[in-house]
Amino acid sequence: MSITVTDNAKSRIAAICNGAPFRIGVDGGKCQGFQYILDVAVEVGAEDEVFDFDGVSVVVDRVSLPYLLGSQLDYISSLVGERFEVSNPNATSTCGCGTSFSV
Repeated sequence: MSITVTDNAKSRIAAICNGAPFRIGVDGGKCQGFQYILDVAVEVGAEDEVFDFDGVSVVVDRVSLPYLLGSQLDYISSLVGERFEVSNPNATSTCGCGTSFSV
């Protein structure tokens, strides 16, 4: 089991990354203990796992990967705004804005 990326997220990643990989990571901090890091991958190192989703590359470092296994990355567009959203089955709780979680 790894991660999945919806068609909406793939389209948005392709639009903003212009061929560069997209990085998903986990970092300590925020109100629930961990926070998601979403960014264009400036470089891909030996400690990174690279996943290909129909030509869209997503990079996850090996430390973050266990926290993200089974997660789905989606891109939501609504009247309130647009954002990436991580649905993480490993999270036991999340904050109200969805950017931090605990396990």
